[in-house]
Amino acid sequence: MGSAADDIAAGIIAKWSAAFARLDADALSALYSKSALFYGSNPTLYRGRDGVKSYFTALPHWDARNVQFTDVSTAAAGSEVVNMAGTANFSVDGTGLTVKITWVIVREDGDWKIVSHHVSSKAALIDQVR
Repeated sequence: MGSAADDIAAGIIAKWSAAFARLDADALSALYSKSALFYGSNPTLYRGRDGVKSYFTALPHWDARNVQFTDVSTAAAGSEVVNMAGTANFSVDGTGLTVKITWVIVREDGDWKIVSHHVSSKAALIDQVR
């Protein structure tokens, strides 16, 4: 059995993955805080649930889509804050896309919500200086 932070993140990942497979913008946006900041696959910063919903509504309506989360790490940053980092492996219409993903998850109105969402390239953008 994992830590409480692991369990909280796993619950949201399961809901998020199922909603993404349906491309259900309402269900996806409901997983986010009223004050969410969201960076997805484009350079626009989306704010709040309405912003998150507009992001998912604007995505192409692929025939087949799913996501698998791997290499997930969590850390409790307080009694009502969980940090999550991992890899999101998307498959849309047979094409794969892998990104790094981070979430900050907070307790809001008695439920756990994503307050910060950020994805970035899995490929190195800068070579490490040694």
